[in-house]
Amino acid sequence: MIGPVYVITDPAAPLPVIEQARAAARGGAWAVQLRDKGASDAELVALARALVAELRPLGVKLIVNDRLEVALAAGADGLHIGQGDGDPVAARARLGAGRLLGLSVETVAQASRVPGCVDHVGAGPVRATATKPDHAAPTGLDGLAAIVARAGVPAVAIGGLGPGDAAAVKAAGAAGMAVVSAVVRAAAPEDATRALVAEWRQA
Repeated sequence: MIGPVYVITDPAAPLPVIEQARAAARGGAWAVQLRDKGASDAELVALARALVAELRPLGVKLIVNDRLEVALAAGADGLHIGQGDGDPVAARARLGAGRLLGLSVETVAQASRVPGCVDHVGAGPVRATATKPDHAAPTGLDGLAAIVARAGVPAVAIGGLGPGDAAAVKAAGAAGMAVVSAVVRAAAPEDATRALVAEWRQA
Protein backbone atom coordinates (compact mmCIF):
# COMPACT_ATOMS: atom_id res chain seq x y z
CA MET A 1 0.00 0.00 0.00
CA ILE A 2 2.74 2.48 0.98
CA GLY A 3 5.26 3.42 -1.70
CA PRO A 4 8.65 5.07 -1.34
CA VAL A 5 7.71 8.70 -1.96
CA TYR A 6 4.65 10.72 -1.02
CA VAL A 7 4.59 14.36 -2.18
CA ILE A 8 2.76 17.11 -0.32
CA THR A 9 1.74 20.17 -2.32
CA ASP A 10 2.60 23.72 -1.31
CA PRO A 11 0.39 26.58 -2.57
CA ALA A 12 3.31 28.99 -2.06
CA ALA A 13 5.67 27.07 -4.35
CA PRO A 14 6.48 28.50 -7.78
CA LEU A 15 4.44 25.97 -9.78
CA PRO A 16 0.62 25.76 -9.55
CA VAL A 17 -0.54 22.92 -7.30
CA ILE A 18 -1.91 20.90 -10.19
CA GLU A 19 1.46 21.04 -11.93
CA GLN A 20 3.22 20.04 -8.70
CA ALA A 21 0.94 17.01 -8.45
CA ARG A 22 1.34 16.10 -12.11
CA ALA A 23 5.13 16.21 -11.86
CA ALA A 24 5.12 14.11 -8.69
CA ALA A 25 2.88 11.50 -10.28
CA ARG A 26 4.89 11.29 -13.46
CA GLY A 27 8.05 10.99 -11.39
CA GLY A 28 6.76 7.95 -9.52
CA ALA A 29 5.14 9.21 -6.32
CA TRP A 30 2.55 6.75 -5.01
CA ALA A 31 0.42 9.51 -3.47
CA VAL A 32 -0.02 13.27 -3.45
CA GLN A 33 -1.37 15.13 -0.46
CA LEU A 34 -3.31 18.33 -1.07
CA ARG A 35 -2.41 20.72 1.75
CA ASP A 36 -3.55 24.34 1.81
CA LYS A 37 -4.42 25.80 5.20
CA GLY A 38 -5.66 29.07 3.70
CA ALA A 39 -8.08 27.98 0.97
CA SER A 40 -11.81 27.67 1.50
CA ASP A 41 -13.50 24.29 1.39
CA ALA A 42 -15.16 25.23 -1.91
CA GLU A 43 -11.82 26.14 -3.46
CA LEU A 44 -10.25 22.92 -2.24
CA VAL A 45 -13.12 20.75 -3.46
CA ALA A 46 -12.73 22.15 -6.97
CA LEU A 47 -8.97 21.66 -6.89
CA ALA A 48 -9.22 18.19 -5.37
CA ARG A 49 -11.66 17.09 -8.06
CA ALA A 50 -9.26 18.29 -10.74
CA LEU A 51 -6.41 16.45 -9.03
CA VAL A 52 -8.41 13.21 -8.80
CA ALA A 53 -9.06 13.41 -12.54
CA GLU A 54 -5.37 14.04 -13.14
CA LEU A 55 -3.91 11.44 -10.79
CA ARG A 56 -6.28 8.49 -10.91
CA PRO A 57 -5.46 7.49 -14.51
CA LEU A 58 -1.81 7.41 -13.43
CA GLY A 59 -2.58 5.12 -10.49
CA VAL A 60 -1.60 7.78 -7.95
CA LYS A 61 -3.71 8.43 -4.86
CA LEU A 62 -4.93 11.84 -3.78
CA ILE A 63 -4.99 12.39 -0.03
CA VAL A 64 -6.55 15.56 1.40
CA ASN A 65 -4.97 17.19 4.43
CA ASP A 66 -7.25 18.00 7.38
CA ARG A 67 -10.53 18.60 5.51
CA LEU A 68 -12.77 15.56 5.81
CA GLU A 69 -15.68 17.19 3.99
CA VAL A 70 -13.40 18.16 1.11
CA ALA A 71 -12.09 14.61 0.81
CA LEU A 72 -15.62 13.22 0.71
CA ALA A 73 -16.99 15.83 -1.71
CA ALA A 74 -14.10 15.41 -4.12
CA GLY A 75 -14.04 11.62 -4.07
CA ALA A 76 -10.42 11.66 -2.89
CA ASP A 77 -8.60 8.45 -2.02
CA GLY A 78 -7.88 9.44 1.54
CA LEU A 79 -7.57 11.92 4.38
CA HIS A 80 -4.63 12.89 6.56
CA ILE A 81 -5.25 14.46 9.95
CA GLY A 82 -3.09 15.84 12.71
CA GLN A 83 -3.35 15.24 16.43
CA GLY A 84 -5.59 18.29 16.78
CA ASP A 85 -7.82 17.63 13.78
CA GLY A 86 -10.44 15.47 15.45
CA ASP A 87 -11.02 11.87 16.40
CA PRO A 88 -9.58 9.36 13.90
CA VAL A 89 -12.33 6.88 14.77
CA ALA A 90 -15.00 9.42 13.86
CA ALA A 91 -13.13 10.32 10.67
CA ARG A 92 -12.95 6.66 9.71
CA ALA A 93 -16.67 6.26 10.28
CA ARG A 94 -17.34 9.05 7.78
CA LEU A 95 -14.70 7.95 5.28
CA GLY A 96 -15.74 4.33 5.16
CA ALA A 97 -13.44 1.39 4.62
CA GLY A 98 -12.39 2.14 1.08
CA ARG A 99 -10.28 5.23 1.67
CA LEU A 100 -6.89 5.74 3.35
CA LEU A 101 -6.67 7.44 6.73
CA GLY A 102 -3.33 8.87 7.86
CA LEU A 103 -2.51 10.40 11.23
CA SER A 104 0.40 12.65 12.19
CA VAL A 105 2.45 11.26 15.07
CA GLU A 106 5.08 13.43 16.71
CA THR A 107 6.01 11.44 19.82
CA VAL A 108 6.34 7.86 21.02
CA ALA A 109 3.45 8.46 23.40
CA GLN A 110 1.20 9.41 20.47
CA ALA A 111 2.45 6.37 18.53
CA SER A 112 1.35 4.11 21.36
CA ARG A 113 -2.22 5.41 21.03
CA VAL A 114 -2.72 5.04 17.27
CA PRO A 115 -6.14 3.47 16.80
CA GLY A 116 -6.61 0.46 14.57
CA CYS A 117 -8.70 2.41 12.08
CA VAL A 118 -5.61 4.34 10.90
CA ASP A 119 -3.83 2.99 7.81
CA HIS A 120 -0.51 4.76 8.28
CA VAL A 121 1.12 7.46 10.35
CA GLY A 122 3.11 10.47 9.24
CA ALA A 123 6.07 10.27 11.65
CA GLY A 124 8.03 13.38 12.46
CA PRO A 125 9.09 16.00 11.81
CA VAL A 126 12.44 14.31 11.52
CA ARG A 127 13.99 17.74 11.07
CA ALA A 128 12.77 21.30 11.39
CA THR A 129 11.04 22.49 8.23
CA ALA A 130 9.99 25.88 6.95
CA THR A 131 7.00 24.48 5.08
CA LYS A 132 5.14 23.87 8.36
CA PRO A 133 6.10 26.69 10.76
CA ASP A 134 3.97 25.29 13.61
CA HIS A 135 5.60 21.88 13.55
CA ALA A 136 6.41 19.94 16.71
CA ALA A 137 9.93 19.41 18.02
CA PRO A 138 12.03 17.43 15.52
CA THR A 139 12.38 13.73 16.32
CA GLY A 140 15.67 13.09 14.57
CA LEU A 141 16.31 9.66 13.13
CA ASP A 142 16.44 7.97 16.54
CA GLY A 143 13.07 9.44 17.43
CA LEU A 144 11.70 8.32 14.08
CA ALA A 145 12.85 4.77 14.77
CA ALA A 146 11.19 4.82 18.19
CA ILE A 147 7.90 6.00 16.68
CA VAL A 148 8.07 3.39 13.92
CA ALA A 149 8.65 0.66 16.50
CA ARG A 150 5.63 1.70 18.55
CA ALA A 151 3.07 2.74 15.92
CA GLY A 152 1.81 -0.67 14.86
CA VAL A 153 1.00 0.56 11.33
CA PRO A 154 3.29 1.63 8.46
CA ALA A 155 5.04 4.94 9.06
CA VAL A 156 5.85 7.59 6.48
CA ALA A 157 8.74 9.77 7.66
CA ILE A 158 8.26 13.49 7.20
CA GLY A 159 10.03 16.75 7.94
CA GLY A 160 12.97 18.32 6.14
CA LEU A 161 13.72 15.19 4.11
CA GLY A 162 15.25 15.09 0.65
CA PRO A 163 18.05 13.64 -1.46
CA GLY A 164 20.52 11.60 0.58
CA ASP A 165 18.04 10.66 3.31
CA ALA A 166 16.48 7.45 1.98
CA ALA A 167 18.99 4.99 3.43
CA ALA A 168 18.79 6.42 6.95
CA VAL A 169 15.00 6.73 6.88
CA LYS A 170 14.67 3.18 5.60
CA ALA A 171 17.09 1.94 8.26
CA ALA A 172 14.88 3.57 10.88
CA GLY A 173 12.08 1.30 9.72
CA ALA A 174 9.88 3.76 7.86
CA ALA A 175 7.78 2.43 4.99
CA GLY A 176 8.40 5.55 2.92
CA MET A 177 9.08 9.26 3.08
CA ALA A 178 6.95 12.34 2.52
CA VAL A 179 8.51 15.43 1.00
CA VAL A 180 7.46 18.95 0.14
CA SER A 181 10.27 21.30 -0.86
CA ALA A 182 12.54 18.53 -2.17
CA VAL A 183 10.05 18.12 -5.01
CA VAL A 184 7.76 21.13 -5.37
CA ARG A 185 10.57 23.68 -5.08
CA ALA A 186 13.05 21.67 -7.14
CA ALA A 187 14.13 23.04 -10.51
CA ALA A 188 12.66 19.92 -12.16
CA PRO A 189 10.03 18.39 -9.81
CA GLU A 190 9.36 15.31 -11.95
CA ASP A 191 13.07 14.47 -12.11
CA ALA A 192 13.44 15.19 -8.39
CA THR A 193 10.65 12.73 -7.59
CA ARG A 194 12.11 10.10 -9.85
CA ALA A 195 15.52 10.48 -8.22
CA LEU A 196 14.05 10.12 -4.71
CA VAL A 197 12.16 6.96 -5.71
CA ALA A 198 15.30 5.48 -7.25
CA GLU A 199 17.35 6.37 -4.17
CA TRP A 200 14.85 4.64 -1.90
CA ARG A 201 14.80 1.51 -4.01
CA GLN A 202 18.59 1.34 -4.04
CA ALA A 203 18.97 2.04 -0.31
